[in-house]
Amino acid sequence: MAYEHILLDEDGGVATLTINRPQMLNALHIGVISEMIDAVDRLRDEGTARVLLLTGAGRGFSSGADLAGGGAGGGAPGSGPIDAGKVLETHFNPLMERLFALPIPVITAVNGVAAGAGCSYALSGDIVIAARSAYFLQAFVNIGLVPDVGSTWLLPRLVGKARAQAMMMLGERIPAETAEAWGMIWKCVDDDQLMPTAREIAAKLAKGPTRSYALIRQGIRGCMDGSLTEGMMIERRHQLQAGRTEDFMEGVSAFLQKRPAAFKGK
Repeated sequence: MAYEHILLDEDGGVATLTINRPQMLNALHIGVISEMIDAVDRLRDEGTARVLLLTGAGRGFSSGADLAGGGAGGGAPGSGPIDAGKVLETHFNPLMERLFALPIPVITAVNGVAAGAGCSYALSGDIVIAARSAYFLQAFVNIGLVPDVGSTWLLPRLVGKARAQAMMMLGERIPAETAEAWGMIWKCVDDDQLMPTAREIAAKLAKGPTRSYALIRQGIRGCMDGSLTEGMMIERRHQLQAGRTEDFMEGVSAFLQKRPAAFKGK
C-alpha cells in the first residue's frame, strides 16, 4: 500500500510511524487508520523492526477523529443519525488490538494535543514520553459521545477510577506534567528533547532482548486482570519461553564473562 496520510521508515531496528496530516492536527479518519493498520501489519509480518516509535507530524500527536471527514462514524456531518460505533468495529479498534499484539515494544512520543482516539493511541505505548507543551484530552463528552478506542479500559488502569472518570466527564485538558504526576505517562520532557529522548530509548530497546520485551508487555496486561496466583502462572509460562531464547543464553554468557550482552532479538 502506498501511504498518503502516514510516514513509515525503519533504521537500525527502529520503525518510526508518523501520522502525517499536520494541517489537520493529525485528525483520524478511515484512510489514516487503514494505512496505520497496514503499516503495523507490515512490521509484524516482516519482523525486521525491533521497536516501534509512534508520533505525529507538526504541532500535535492527534486531535482525534476527523469529524469533518466522517471520522466519528463514517458519515458526513449533518447527514442524520449514524452508527458512531461502526467505524470503531471496522477500523479504530482493530488498530488498537494490533498495537497491543505487536511482538515488539511500542514507544509513543506525544507532541501537542492527544485527544479522543488520539489520546488512546498515545497511551497505548509501553513507554509514553510527552513534550512539556503536550496535553491529553478525553473530548467525547463535549460532543455527546462516550470514550472509545479502549479509553474506558485503559485510563482507570493508568490513573485510577476517580481521575479517569473526572477526566472523561469533565472533558478538560490534562497537561503533560500532570499526566506524569498521575502516572499516566512515563516522562515529560522539554519540547526540544521529545524526539531525541524517544529515539535514544528506541535505540536502546532495539538492541535488547526483543522476545523478553514481548513477554513482559503480555505479562503485565494479563496480570493486571487476574489474581496473584494467575499472575504467577503467567510469569511461569513466560519464563519458560524466555529461557529458551538465544538472548537468554547470550545474557548469561555476557554476565559471566563480565561484558555487555549482544542481544539479537531471538
